[in-house]
Amino acid sequence: MNSREDQLRAFDRLLTIMNELREQCPWDKKQTLQSLRHLTIEETYELGDAILDNDLNEIKNELGDLLLHIVFYAKIGSETNNFDIADVANAICEKLINRHPHIYADVKVNNEEDVKRNWENLKLKEGKKSVLEGVPKSLPALVKASRIQDKVAGVGFDWEEPHQVFEKLKEELEELQHEINVQDQDKIESEFGDVLFSMINYARFLDINPEDALERTNKKFIKRFQYLEEKAKENNKSLKDMTLSEMDVFWEEAKKI
Repeated sequence: MNSREDQLRAFDRLLTIMNELREQCPWDKKQTLQSLRHLTIEETYELGDAILDNDLNEIKNELGDLLLHIVFYAKIGSETNNFDIADVANAICEKLINRHPHIYADVKVNNEEDVKRNWENLKLKEGKKSVLEGVPKSLPALVKASRIQDKVAGVGFDWEEPHQVFEKLKEELEELQHEINVQDQDKIESEFGDVLFSMINYARFLDINPEDALERTNKKFIKRFQYLEEKAKENNKSLKDMTLSEMDVFWEEAKKI
């Protein structure tokens, strides 16, 4: 791997290129913090895809794209004298030092849970009024639910055993079924949300990331459905004209691939 000197040289090269692009490229000169936002979100999802696919070369490429965005934001910040890349790096360094007193001070911890609990308590001492302030409002609902549960668990608001969470899940399913029987659409939606929230919580106790699990299923479904489409085409058939039984034959084949 590269030496620290090589790493710093590469980062310096990126900063130089960013300066040149900002000065000379019409597109780069035009960008703002706001115009880059949706592109950054897109790049983050692309990195997530590469991680799920375990494509190490693509992970490297997508990390580069994200690093470019960080440097880009810092460059824009420097132009208004609000912050530059050194401020960004130093800020995260200070945060890491302050949030890890078991490394940089004399606090003792026994395990990962102690670290997480200290992390949330330290954030409250920094002036945050709620442990949930750190959950971005714009997160997708599934990811947000997972982060909410992580946050509150970090300060001890949590179940003790996985079977307790599973019992809660069954309770929520029963309540959902009741509202389905009653046919109150608003309450059905509310109870369905409770079921999903409980499922996400149970995933945490199973040490499963629910977002990753669902995305793996999405990818699996897409792969199987596209196989179904290919087979239908090979047989000169349209899916719309096929019966479910006919489609199921190809679906079962796809499951074996």
